Amino acid sequence: MSTATDLTASSSLQSIGADMDAVNRVIRTRLHSDVPLINQIAQYIIGAGGKRIRPQLLLLVANAHGYTGTHHHELAAVVELIHTATLLHDDVVDESSMRRGRKTANALFGNAASVLVGDFLHSRAFQMMVAIDDIQVMRILADATNVLAEGEVLQLLNMHDSAVTEERYLQVIRSKTAKLFEAAAQLGARVAGASDDDIEAAAEYGRSLGTAFQLIDDVLDYSGNAAEIGKNVGDDLREGKPTLPLIYLMQHGTPSQCELVRACIENGDEQHFDQILAAITTSGALEYTTNQAQRAAGKATAALASWPDSRFKNSLLELSSFAVKRNY
Repeated sequence: MSTATDLTASSSLQSIGADMDAVNRVIRTRLHSDVPLINQIAQYIIGAGGKRIRPQLLLLVANAHGYTGTHHHELAAVVELIHTATLLHDDVVDESSMRRGRKTANALFGNAASVLVGDFLHSRAFQMMVAIDDIQVMRILADATNVLAEGEVLQLLNMHDSAVTEERYLQVIRSKTAKLFEAAAQLGARVAGASDDDIEAAAEYGRSLGTAFQLIDDVLDYSGNAAEIGKNVGDDLREGKPTLPLIYLMQHGTPSQCELVRACIENGDEQHFDQILAAITTSGALEYTTNQAQRAAGKATAALASWPDSRFKNSLLELSSFAVKRNY
């Protein structure tokens, strides 16, 4: 039965089912390499599934503007390969052991192989991008990947830093997560020949949607179930990441709670996770973070106000709702 948090059964997937099948075929074809280890690791991480939100977003925007070609399949695959490459690199940096409900590639194959195959996916994505032969498409993707890299470095600088402010943290979200959502939406509008205003509206939708998704990820790290969210609950605390719930708690908690959070962030200490979780729950930190996600999702919805009604626009609006109601 479909629920408010069941993306796979939602109309957003149903409206572009054939397109998503085409994207998956492109990914399988483009992943091939004469190097067996590349095939093994790439197939492992792609085969783990995931929500595929970014390619969905691109396809929905392109269809909302009446696109009838096939370049959106290639571009959706490009975006997914870039995202997958960042996951491979992220898991090495974060020393993660679980993603999408199973062992990370670095836990199985080692850090070196994961980093190098991530590089392969990045370079393969750019080969595919160049083949489309559209300078604006190349500019959007080149800018996005550069900002993504900056976001990774910004997050690294924030690690174990208990003085990170909400604005500094939101800057990481905008760079590390929201930028690829923004690029995916822009590409969908661009490939469909949309007006400059509609391309900018798509960009705003993507930025805001990506922000909402990341903020709910922050909430789920303290309220989710590991089997549902596909990673270990409490990973952010173990990695010393000052996410918004922790930042809020340090601003509004008791002196003893603030000191405990500060020590845990600075030392990457998850031994006191239960105490932190109790404090976050009673302080209103999760509600505040959820409200910020809802505001972002509202901006995404508002960005599409001038677009003509269609089942694809309805699916984009549904994605905004899913971003804040999901439990995985």
